[in-house]
Amino acid sequence: MDVLTWMVERRMYLAKRAELLRKELAGIGVEVARLEAAEVVFGQWAEATDGGRQPSGIIEPEPVVAGPGAGGMRLVPDRVEGMGVEVLTPEYRWIMESVASSDGPVMARDVAVALGRETTPAKVEPVRGQLRKLADRGWISRTGAGRSLTR
Repeated sequence: MDVLTWMVERRMYLAKRAELLRKELAGIGVEVARLEAAEVVFGQWAEATDGGRQPSGIIEPEPVVAGPGAGGMRLVPDRVEGMGVEVLTPEYRWIMESVASSDGPVMARDVAVALGRETTPAKVEPVRGQLRKLADRGWISRTGAGRSLTR
């Protein structure tokens, strides 16, 4: 083996080893950062509780009253007899008003325009989905051509 071949092989070996050591060092750095953060939190807890001899002073949060769409509540409830549009969110009420004020069945594009949106597919498709949701929950009817009208 000549000297040049030995140097190239040695350099390649050391480069691979250096890469492995860099990865190991990065992992160690992450672990050190986690431990430092844990030390800070533990120190805060120990200070607040006198080493665990006092109550933590953590106050139970006030219950939150959630509106439609929060915590699994439906934005569009199933419609029952006597239920008015006031149970819908403002956007769905606007959609209902747009459908109701039309002379006949409307397309999603027409509703998007009435809402002041562009007529690009990215703006019309969400409206189409909202109309479908209103129809599925009994608020409006859909024709075979995919147009919407009030019940």
